[in-house]
Amino acid sequence: MTSQPSPWPTDITYKKSERILYVTFDTGETRALPATLLRTESPSAEVQGHHPSQKITVTGKENVAITRIEPVGNYAVRLIFDDGHQTGLYTWDFLYKLSPLPPAA
Repeated sequence: MTSQPSPWPTDITYKKSERILYVTFDTGETRALPATLLRTESPSAEVQGHHPSQKITVTGKENVAITRIEPVGNYAVRLIFDDGHQTGLYTWDFLYKLSPLPPAA
């Protein structure tokens, strides 16, 4: 059985006024990821731990914003948040799976 390749981003845009990261994938879908969701679900060990039982619930991040987006190779981005968090590497697959489905047309 062959697995489907993960969707690949073709555009990443952060709208500061909305605090939303828009990621367009090669499937044609554009997914909207609020900065709050990205911060509270960060793939960092600080948030996720090293085992599912170690995951913490991050609270108080309703007004967090992304201050910088740094490419990491061609497989991920590092998001720098205004609360100082910067340790998570957001792979394309992680962003695709984290993002809510776009509304039906």
